[in-house]
This record gives sequence, structure tokens and C-alpha cells, in this order.
Amino acid sequence: MQHPNSYKLSFLLLLVLLVVCFGISISFGSVSIPFSDTLSAIFGGETQKESWGYIIKNYRIPKAITAMLAGSGLALSGLLMQTLFRNPLAGPFVLGISSGASLGAAILIMGSSLLSGFLTFGLVNDLTITIAASIGSFAVLLAVMLVAAKVKDTMALLIIGLMFGSITAAIVSVLSYFTAAEQLQQYIYWSFGSLGNLSWNQLALLGTIISIGIFLSVLSIKSLNAFLLGENYARSLGVNIKKQRYIIIAATGLLAGGITAFAGPIAFIGLAVPHLTRQIFNTTNHKTLIPAVLLYGAILMLLCDVIAQLPSSAYVLPINAITSIVGAPVVIWLLVRKKKMVF
Repeated sequence: MQHPNSYKLSFLLLLVLLVVCFGISISFGSVSIPFSDTLSAIFGGETQKESWGYIIKNYRIPKAITAMLAGSGLALSGLLMQTLFRNPLAGPFVLGISSGASLGAAILIMGSSLLSGFLTFGLVNDLTITIAASIGSFAVLLAVMLVAAKVKDTMALLIIGLMFGSITAAIVSVLSYFTAAEQLQQYIYWSFGSLGNLSWNQLALLGTIISIGIFLSVLSIKSLNAFLLGENYARSLGVNIKKQRYIIIAATGLLAGGITAFAGPIAFIGLAVPHLTRQIFNTTNHKTLIPAVLLYGAILMLLCDVIAQLPSSAYVLPINAITSIVGAPVVIWLLVRKKKMVF
């Protein structure tokens, strides 16, 4: 266990690293922009070319902020699920909420093939896909909440959540089988995940959703710590199990569902960052873990975004693939080096 002062130093270093990664993310892109002009644009100054200022303010900065929000939100939702179910393999997708978002997007994008374009012709764009994905995630979240009211066993809820995910995945597979190649390609492209399509207004909405999810998580710190020792122990401490389960599921739904709706499905971060944080901080106290996973998630996503950009290249790799390729070896190395899992 680390001394409180060492935690303060660790958080300070993480904040510095976050600022550095944010700066690096903004500096790289398909258009080469001098670092001095990048700094000038960030602080509201002029750039040598007007187009450079536009790119930085309306594309690179929103993209970097999206990366931080997505990384921190997915990491926190993964921590919540792993604690609620006391399962190290749990992640933000176990309740099927992100699958619901994918289903909503699939119905909009691929439904036009089945309906001969009657309903969706001309309506498929980034905004409508986000709305459809949001409706899909909210519908599954509502279904999970209704089930949670009937099911007392948390592990049974985990299995039911996985079944919801399987059902939605099956429907997407059926849609994919019958859809035209063009719509199928559009859906596959969406499923790669993207951090660069959000406007400032969409970013403000996503930030609000993430903030509510974080607020609900912070309110649940005491309950989360109690859940680690089992529901019976939590109940003996006076924790209202049903109420806290609702709050944790709602927070996860807002975090994972909102991010999937706005940025597409992004793998690995939610599953791995909580383990990474526990190994480095060597604690299970959520008062420390919650801010730590928020910072680690944001940093890791920014680094993955930089790698996906292939610095100074016009090509952008799928962020969904990069998060796993980059992050998985790090977690494997940490677990092998520590020789045991902190949970």
C-alpha cells in the first residue's frame, strides 16, 4: 500500500503526462503545422495560415477532448462493472448497453436495404447515427433496469446482460446478411470507432453525459468499496443493494452507451485500464481508483489516437483496433511482472 503523499505525487505526474499527451495529440495530423502555431492557436492567437487555426480549433482540439472523454468514461464504466460483479473479466459491454447502441446504428444504416430506402433514404449521417445509437443504448439500459428490479442475484444479472448483448449481436448479424454491400461497409466503418467526427455542440453534450456518470460514481464510492467484500457484507454496513445497483447500472449506461453512440464501439479500454490502475497504485479503494482510472483512461486513449493517426500521415487507423494492439501487451507485461492480480 502506497503512502498518501506518494498518491499525491502519482496524481501530479499523471496530470503532467495528460497535458503532454494532449499537446502531442494536437500536434500530429495529416497537415504539418509548426508547434509554435499550434500553441498560438490553442491560446487564441493567430497562425501563419488561417486554415491551420481552423484545423486546430475545429478538428484537432475537439478530437483530443473526445479521446480524453471516451478513454476516461470507458475506463470508469469498466471499473464499476468489475466491482459490481466482482469479476475481473467484466467490462462496460457486459450489460449489452453498448451492443444496444450498435443495434440502433445498424437498424438505421442497414435497414435501408431491407426497406428499399423508403424510410432511411437521405437520413443516414453522423447526427442521425448518433441519435439512433443513443436510442438503442437507452432501450437496452431500460430493459436491464427492469430486469434488475426482478432479479436479486447480481451474477444472474450479469448473465442476463450478456444475453441481451447476444440477442442484439444476433439481430445485427441478420441485418448484415441481408443488407447491400454499401450499407454494410458504412456500418463496418462506424464499428471501427472514430474520435474525429464530433462538433463542439456534440462534444458539450457528450461531456455532460460523462459528467453525470462520474458524479453518480463518486456518490457510490462507499458502496463500491463494500461490494468488493460481497453483497452480504455490504448489506451489513447498511448499503441499500437494490438502490446502489440501479445507480451503478445507470452510471455505466450513461458512460458506455453515450460514448458508443458518439464515438462508436471502442474495445479494451474499459476492461484493461482498471487492472492497469490497480497494479500501479496497488489499492482497491475507489476513492483513489476512480480519479486514477479517469486519468489513465484519458492518457491511454490519447496515446492510441496519436498512434492511429500515423503521425504526419494522411492515413488514420481504426481506433478500435489500436486500443487493443497497444494496450493488451502492457497489461500482460504488468500482470507477468507483478505475478498476481490486485482485485
